[in-house]
Amino acid sequence: MNTQDGSMTSTKPYLVRAIYEWILDNQMTPHLLVDARHPGTRVPNEFVENGQIVLNIAPSAVHGLLMDNDWVRFSARFGGVTRHLEIPSEAVLGIFSRENHQGMIFPPAEPVDEALGNDASPQEDSAPPAPTNQPKGDGGGKGKGKGRGGPKLTIVK
Repeated sequence: MNTQDGSMTSTKPYLVRAIYEWILDNQMTPHLLVDARHPGTRVPNEFVENGQIVLNIAPSAVHGLLMDNDWVRFSARFGGVTRHLEIPSEAVLGIFSRENHQGMIFPPAEPVDEALGNDASPQEDSAPPAPTNQPKGDGGGKGKGKGRGGPKLTIVK
């Protein structure tokens, strides 16, 4: 995430590391929510649901965890088989504790089109991850609270 144009680097990797430490300091289990479709992301595809995967990144669950400004890298066992995972910082959608779901959710990364030409990138044809907030409109407010399952996250302010 080096910037040569003078712009600032993303705050996301710094916040992920800080919340990871906060979760561990409170004797809870950190989990990472990842956009598995983001370019460069290496995760076990058989555990991906709706383009996302939730990963336990507790020290007891991973080996060689490295969280720098560009990547989250570690090895973990899936079905008894050790796998090496590589997650670009931009692919991290959130970090939260398993026990109470407190943590932080980030907006999905926008694909970068450096050429700004007429060539369509392959990602333009794929739908972005579904937002966690339901759109307002035709429902008239009825039916709220009916989720799709999966982790329930609380945003820490």
